[in-house]
Amino acid sequence: MKQSLWAGAAALAFTSSLALAQPEDLLPDIFNNPPPEAPAPRPQQTQVPRPQPTVPPQQPGTPAPRSTSGPVVQPLPGAGSPSAPGPIPGLPANFPSLAELEAMEEDEINEVLGLRPKFDVPPAARRSMERVGLLASSEGGFPYASLARQPAALVRAAMEGNRGPMVSRWGHILLRRALASRLDAPAGMSPVEFAALRASLLNRMGEARVAVDLVQDVDGNFYDRAMLDAAFDAYLTTGDLLGLCPLSRLHPDLRDDGEWELTRAICDAYLGDQRSAERQLDRALGTGVAPEIDVRLAQRFAGAAGDAGRAVNIEWDGVDRLSPWRLSLSRALGVDLPEGLRSAAPARFDFADVLIPAVPLAQRVSAADRAATRGVLSSQAMVDLYSQMFGNEAIEGDSRSRAAQLRQAYVAAEPADRVAAMRSLWGTDGNYGRMVLTAFAAARLPASSALADDAGDAIASMLAAGLDANAMRWAGAVEGGSMGWALLALADPRGQQVSGGDFGSFYGDDGSPDERKSAFLLAGLAGLGRIDSGDLARYSNDLGVDLQRQTVWSQRIGQAAQANNPALVALLAGVGMQGDGWDKMTARHLYHIVAALNAVGLGAEARMIAAEAVARG
Repeated sequence: MKQSLWAGAAALAFTSSLALAQPEDLLPDIFNNPPPEAPAPRPQQTQVPRPQPTVPPQQPGTPAPRSTSGPVVQPLPGAGSPSAPGPIPGLPANFPSLAELEAMEEDEINEVLGLRPKFDVPPAARRSMERVGLLASSEGGFPYASLARQPAALVRAAMEGNRGPMVSRWGHILLRRALASRLDAPAGMSPVEFAALRASLLNRMGEARVAVDLVQDVDGNFYDRAMLDAAFDAYLTTGDLLGLCPLSRLHPDLRDDGEWELTRAICDAYLGDQRSAERQLDRALGTGVAPEIDVRLAQRFAGAAGDAGRAVNIEWDGVDRLSPWRLSLSRALGVDLPEGLRSAAPARFDFADVLIPAVPLAQRVSAADRAATRGVLSSQAMVDLYSQMFGNEAIEGDSRSRAAQLRQAYVAAEPADRVAAMRSLWGTDGNYGRMVLTAFAAARLPASSALADDAGDAIASMLAAGLDANAMRWAGAVEGGSMGWALLALADPRGQQVSGGDFGSFYGDDGSPDERKSAFLLAGLAGLGRIDSGDLARYSNDLGVDLQRQTVWSQRIGQAAQANNPALVALLAGVGMQGDGWDKMTARHLYHIVAALNAVGLGAEARMIAAEAVARG
């Protein structure tokens, strides 16, 4: 069968000497330097139970002891007492004394007495680890057995080697769909590891909301350290710290870092044990298990669980770095962040600001552009945010002005005025997040030659939201060799061949660095099979690109396409699209991605990725 042949070919690739990728390849080391053998599946991490109290066995024939009462003797003042009480009769010698038990927290006592919960759901609600995920194949997900017969080493490498940020918005959307699908684990990989790898990659992509939904599809009793780490990052990024409380009860010792200790204390407070939480947080402050600012934020968060929490001052002096913990708790508590601290934070904090409901609306809108560019937010979600901004008269400034411009892009009487409003939103640098925002407004424009000068950007805006049918209305209004023509040549679902002359006109007018747009257009047309072989050879030579050169990665994605496995192609396409800008992408990578996607029935995604490359290259 195709799949079994592919499995054998992939396994062979890990044990043979293959050509190494060139320096410009955006690939993890596993694809440039394959190991001599496929790595073995990770062992499951298990907790070592502490000794449980046991009662010595009763000798046969010995009558059961009866409880008796006797006088309580009060020691005389000054008579002295033992410095430490002896062992309790009937219990093991290493059983804690009463004094030690009194000093323990509730979790520690439960551990000693064997009372720690092992499940967080009732028996009737417990779920199997088969087909973990959110999207069934009937809901747009990939078939559940897509990866079941694929080499575990390859699937693991494709997810662990993906650092998260991808140059393509449509590539991001495709990979998110693959990771969120209900899938069986590959042979040789445990379902828990498979779920943890998927959730961790979703977190790195900025898709913490999807990661939360995925980890919630796994019962808490199955969690290991990697799974808990993925869940911790997901809940923290979405501002839902209390979502970790069931896990903190099931696995209090699975992590031993300061943030986990603070989380356990916060959960104790919200479970009604305010005094225990205060003791734990005071101890954390005194022992330095976490920075002072992190403990202070935890103290205020835990204090909100009580009727009258003590006052906690949050001082940012000396804090030079914003962490997910600090952002999440500050947003939940309504604590203002220093402007310099927030503005210097990496892009992933913008995704958190978009996902946390407690973030002020103006700041969510400011962070939305980057999230839409990446693929975290849809065009509809962007419009909803701006609509809320327009309806809130208490908010003033640039954000509200942009909301008014978006309204003009929809309702202005003249098409030229609507285009002018869109151009004001896009800015001179062609803000792609704003093109996502205006996609449906652009789709309302009449396809007229009078707007031909703006057709390229309007079509790029429509294709940012996948509105290819609306974009194709402009086919008769754009000039051959123009940007609008190039985008429609790639987005056309009918798959028509292009003229070498029109391509030459586009190439001749290309002002992008190193004619990158022309190289991407050629790669996209070649991957979709829409350019004559003679024209392909000619322009490949003129542009200095070799679309046929093979690397370890290109062989893997090509074999996945031959095996007709869309899910594996999507994972490997994500590996090849890593980077923070289209200047990190090569035409050769784009060609292999588009060709593989088109071959396995993902032609719509292939067309949108190719068009996006030309629009943003």
